[in-house]
Amino acid sequence: MMDWLKIAQTYEQEYIEKTQALLRIPTVLEKYDPNNTDAPFGSDIKRALDFVLTMAEIDGFKTRNVMNHAGHIEIGEGKEIIGVLTHIDVVPTGGKWDTDPFGAVVKDGKIFARGAIDDKGPTMAAYLAIKMIRDQGIKLNKRVRLIIGCDEESGMRCIQKYKEYEDLPDIGFSPDAEFPLIYAEKGSYSFDITGKETDDLIVSITAGERYNVVPDECVAVLKKDVSAAFGAWLVQNKRQGKVEKDHYTIYGKNAHGASPMHGLNAIFLMVDFLKTVTSSGFVGFLDKHLTHDHFGVKLGIDTFDPEMKELTLNTAIVRYADGAFRIGCNIRFPRNFDFAKKTPLIPKAAEAFGFTYVPLRHSEPHYVSPTDPLVKTLEGAYRKYTGDFKNPIFTIGGGTYARELKKAVAFGPCMPGDDEMAHQPNEYVVIKDMLVAAAIYAESIEILAGTAR
Repeated sequence: MMDWLKIAQTYEQEYIEKTQALLRIPTVLEKYDPNNTDAPFGSDIKRALDFVLTMAEIDGFKTRNVMNHAGHIEIGEGKEIIGVLTHIDVVPTGGKWDTDPFGAVVKDGKIFARGAIDDKGPTMAAYLAIKMIRDQGIKLNKRVRLIIGCDEESGMRCIQKYKEYEDLPDIGFSPDAEFPLIYAEKGSYSFDITGKETDDLIVSITAGERYNVVPDECVAVLKKDVSAAFGAWLVQNKRQGKVEKDHYTIYGKNAHGASPMHGLNAIFLMVDFLKTVTSSGFVGFLDKHLTHDHFGVKLGIDTFDPEMKELTLNTAIVRYADGAFRIGCNIRFPRNFDFAKKTPLIPKAAEAFGFTYVPLRHSEPHYVSPTDPLVKTLEGAYRKYTGDFKNPIFTIGGGTYARELKKAVAFGPCMPGDDEMAHQPNEYVVIKDMLVAAAIYAESIEILAGTAR
């Protein structure tokens, strides 16, 4: 019986070098242009996809590039396919970094870079797993596809295009979350509130870039000098900010939009100040229905499920200019959320202020039974290589590619108790943990796709 961890440790330097090379490509979405068949998500994401597929070809694997939206690396034989779904796009850097966000600096056993844990480091751990299996001559009676997406952070259009040309595997896992294993993911729903107003103070307000990130900075351009009041407010409330002429900036803390309670939303802080100096309806709406509410209580959409826990609400984006504005929000909802009954409460709140509700992306919750054989196989591999029989499998608010398959789960690579670094400044991956993850993935793939042991 293979000791995959002992084998993985011999690949440590290869893992570091290949992961660093991938991390140094700044794969933030430029814009999506479906008519650009060469680089629909921008030149850097295209370069990263080419890098991964070329690396695999040099290592002797079969690869496929699907319209530069996604690609896959395949091993094994047979009709059935096991899927391992990863992505190489990243969210914007945001916040204050101690190193170059795309420098991939190695320090204290960690690699620091945007995308280190979400999801380039895990992508390379999964790649290392299939490479170890191939190098050890393990016979697989099913095919295994490591599928690499290019747009996971901004709508998963990559996987939709992939499905036009390739059948998705029926079962598999996505190494884009936490161990021991995540058997269910909340649904996700984004919406905008738009409107116009005439205000005697606000020229513009800008905050946030993505619906799945808590904004850590909010900048307001104001018509009047309220710098004395602003400075006093910062001191009184122990907040960080600055004034440069007519530009007023407040700093918060980034977090993943699925867990907004772990961040400090800079939009909320700006509203807290602005409501002391203006009667703007825009500010009033935010204050009444959104600020400092991570669970939708103010809108009346709060929901709790014993397994999937609370609905969460992230106020992610504000764009205000020339009296016209957009507020972008995202909710992650459990499977008992009454969508038809509760979502109408959002436009009702908007209309009371004369604003407009704009529904956007919507995906249903994803659920695999905790007793399913797939879950038990993966959980067993994790327990074997970590000796952890205490931490339970669980559910999350984040959305992964697992929801794209009929039966798939999110599976590692973050270890229980690790810092939550996805979408945060100074994001990093722990090298030794990635080698453990590679061992767990190799064990899992061998059992799922090989001869049962």
